[in-house]
Amino acid sequence: MTAAAPSKSRLPSPWRDPVALLAVPAVIYFAVVYAYPLVWLLLKSFSSPTGFTLQPYIGFMSDPFNWRVIGNTLRIAAWVTVFCLIVGYPAAFALARAGAFVQIVMLVSIILPLSIGAVVKAFAWQIVLRRDGVVSQLMLGLGIWDEPQRLLFTETGLVLGAANIFLPFMILPVYSVVKLIDPRLSEAGATLGATPLYRFSHVTLPLTLPGVVSGIAFVFSMSVSMFVIPSLLIGDRFQTLSTLTGRSFLLMRNEQLGSTTAVVLLVLAVSIVVVSTWLGRRLGGRT
Repeated sequence: MTAAAPSKSRLPSPWRDPVALLAVPAVIYFAVVYAYPLVWLLLKSFSSPTGFTLQPYIGFMSDPFNWRVIGNTLRIAAWVTVFCLIVGYPAAFALARAGAFVQIVMLVSIILPLSIGAVVKAFAWQIVLRRDGVVSQLMLGLGIWDEPQRLLFTETGLVLGAANIFLPFMILPVYSVVKLIDPRLSEAGATLGATPLYRFSHVTLPLTLPGVVSGIAFVFSMSVSMFVIPSLLIGDRFQTLSTLTGRSFLLMRNEQLGSTTAVVLLVLAVSIVVVSTWLGRRLGGRT
């Protein structure tokens, strides 16, 4: 006789598993620290003295200034992501193909700056980007500039400073994928007569796309929501969604405007993560 199938009531429940209970403190922590403030912001953005309303969003989207703020946010995030990709993609290959000692040195050089706060890095970039800073002197030495120029409080300076801070988040995801690629694949393509450009576009690039997508998602989502870096490197005259949110809460004391801009920023960040996750899974399945 065959044994009877276990009834549904006897199936193990995740709450009966002692190991699952280890996640309870983390769930409570995230619920209190993250979920509750987000729910409060969401409810605040839809609230009015008369009850539920969409007027804050209608007023926000009907103001041309707010559309310029959204454009500033997306443009800076896009340029930071592109710069990190251009610099981080070859750096990830150099890291993956380096010898043991050089690889350790490079990893320490990439990871160690993460222990330094963004405020300290932003102040350091204020010194680098000023008229007599390192960048200006380098451009003069190379003959690119005829006279010293100030990059501080410009969009170019903001992109350079933000890219320096977020660069490790582009290198490490790409590196984690590149180190799994067998170097002999490119050599096999060369023996079959494939050019370096063909091998890169048809072999290397498709295999590294999941890491590239993950790096883009990390850098873009953090660039969209950065607050301290724009405040220190470009000032209040250049507004992004995050700085407008902080200004609404801290200076204007307008909680409804601040919560509305925070929800718009949250929607942008979540959309980036969702789309990148979906794209990464599709690309990962193809490779």
